[in-house]
Amino acid sequence: MKTVKLFIFAFAVTGILLAMRTDRAPKNKVVIGYVGGYKGLVDVSKISAEQLTHINYAFVDVKNNCAYLHREATDTTNLQRLNLLKRKNPALKILISIGGWAWSENFSDAALTDTSRKAFAASAVKIIEKYKLDGVDIDWEYPAIAGEEGNVFRPEDKQNFTLLLKELRLELDTLEKQERTKKLLTIAVGGFTNFINHTEMDKAQQYLDFVNLMTYDFYHGKLAGHHTNLYNSKTHPAENYADKTFREFVAAGVPPAKLVMGIAFYSRAFTLSPGATKGLGDTVLSSRYGKGYTFIKDSLVNQKGFTKYYDKAAKAPYIYNAATQEYMTFDDEQSVKEKCAYVLKNGMGGVMFWEYDSDLNGYLLNQINKSLK
Repeated sequence: MKTVKLFIFAFAVTGILLAMRTDRAPKNKVVIGYVGGYKGLVDVSKISAEQLTHINYAFVDVKNNCAYLHREATDTTNLQRLNLLKRKNPALKILISIGGWAWSENFSDAALTDTSRKAFAASAVKIIEKYKLDGVDIDWEYPAIAGEEGNVFRPEDKQNFTLLLKELRLELDTLEKQERTKKLLTIAVGGFTNFINHTEMDKAQQYLDFVNLMTYDFYHGKLAGHHTNLYNSKTHPAENYADKTFREFVAAGVPPAKLVMGIAFYSRAFTLSPGATKGLGDTVLSSRYGKGYTFIKDSLVNQKGFTKYYDKAAKAPYIYNAATQEYMTFDDEQSVKEKCAYVLKNGMGGVMFWEYDSDLNGYLLNQINKSLK
């Protein structure tokens, strides 16, 4: 009888623990779209709200240790219009994304002291309270290492980044209790090893709902490579690729269910040397941001001198124009399908993409929704 009771007790405890785990894990994969308000007014009529779970509004600036609406009139209109999308999708969450490549120069100062961290956290949460939003996304590029030229960075950013997230989580918890609605805290992170080396991801992750992996903008120096490949290329291997990024963040202490795969809705473009013959692996003369996927698919693929190729090992497409030596690397439907399959196989939280208006015809978002169902 005692053995039976112990078995029943153990079974009950196991059931409770499993239920707790299930409750904490997202029931559906997230689809997070970054929407760029930094360019001006957002045409929300072109946003397919039903196909998204989250919109991260980019960007909010950092000034005098506070989160700061750089163009308040425009931002106000954009945030109000984005909130109206909840009429189409009541489950949609709207977050402000703070920082980005251009507005990360003051993060180090904001994170430096207990006083500055409290001021920053209070200001960020005040914005989401004012505009009736659902959370905060931090895109610090980068703690303790150089990002854009002129950015302030310090060795102690490594610990201060964690403390900043802790302070934000405390402020969000207070608002959560007041409004009785869940308030989210997420971050966008560099998809490379050095980001992990200069942060405390095992400690930071406890304050976070999701960690958005910027598995794009991979840089290959003087040779043309892939900028958002899932796996390494066998013919032209490079240091960074999404599979490696995911595995390294898991090893650093982030649960797979909190990790979100990054998808590029835009290309990186390169002009190659006159002797270039095949694009991939040839010498780069100059580089720039390329066209969005809608334009690439509709106007460039196998048109105007461009030929499309697919690196089967890397799961990555590219196009090349032999006459003009122009090379573009990007995500397409096939590479998105592969990334979504990877997300499902590895128990990741879902996918995110930068940025919405680079594919207004919805080719990639349609594929995301098809692949994640």
